Amino acid sequence: MRNLLTTYYGIQTEGTCFLDGAEGYIGNEYIYFIIPAVNNETIHAEQLSLAYYLFENGLNNIAVPVQNINGDWVTLFMGEEYIVTKTQHINQQNRLEHGQYLANFHRIGAGYPYEPQDFSSYGEWKQLWINKLTAFEQKVDQDELMYQSSYHRKLSDLFPYIIGISENAIQYLQETEFDNRFHDGDRGAITFRRYTNQCSRDIIWHGNFIVDHPVRDLAEYIRYCVLYQGDSGRDNVVKFLHVYQREQPLSVFSWRLLYARLLYPVHFFDLMEKGFTSTSHDSLLTSLNDLQQKQLRYEKFMGEFFQLVEVNHDIWKIPVVDWL
Repeated sequence: MRNLLTTYYGIQTEGTCFLDGAEGYIGNEYIYFIIPAVNNETIHAEQLSLAYYLFENGLNNIAVPVQNINGDWVTLFMGEEYIVTKTQHINQQNRLEHGQYLANFHRIGAGYPYEPQDFSSYGEWKQLWINKLTAFEQKVDQDELMYQSSYHRKLSDLFPYIIGISENAIQYLQETEFDNRFHDGDRGAITFRRYTNQCSRDIIWHGNFIVDHPVRDLAEYIRYCVLYQGDSGRDNVVKFLHVYQREQPLSVFSWRLLYARLLYPVHFFDLMEKGFTSTSHDSLLTSLNDLQQKQLRYEKFMGEFFQLVEVNHDIWKIPVVDWL
């Protein structure tokens, strides 16, 4: 594969290394990765612009695509198409704490000077959530008529609950939009579609960015901790938010927005979306049962959320959902 770099990119390499499970080729000050171009559309101009902005503003562990000598992003080599990306090696000893790094990531990302046409959800959550709920209701009804699997029967039984908490979240978000207690940290920034601590990895791969409110990432990481990190998840949430807020304090508006996103059952919708294209219904049933059990812990966490993170919602007049 070194011949690909030499012939099509004019890159001379000095050795190899492994980062994040991928083989990299060391050349000059960069590490290059050769990735199969499964779908040429992964190289989207706006996504590329977001990645390069972060990379050029000091986030050196972002992997950004490199053009070949013909100016193309995709290279045909020995009958297969490839993309080459580059990043800089980061000394792990010099890495910031997780919350500190993400706050810095958001601060840099808030300076992005353009408004993406296809990769922005800033200020659009309510309509997106309503659209998703409506589309999923229709799809679940269709699938209930087409399939008789245990997974679909289980989902049909559980779906009224998913509808109920979704409507709670949408209502809470609608009321939050009238709260004007915000500050400069509430600007749109470059975020991740689904943040599960990618910042702590050796490489942040391109193609996973979107412009949104920074609490999108906070909510998705908190969701991940509570659902998938067991007893340590709550402690990790507290530490993470404490470190993040040292760098980037949250406004009252941000706390309310964070609470609304945590209420919205993204984790159920993500699983259901997999079910729409999968035929492995037994595996899906196992995952759905598991998620239902984890939801009990998640509800308990949501009921204690503001107390846990030491936010006095009574003094700040932040409403909470009574049934949690």
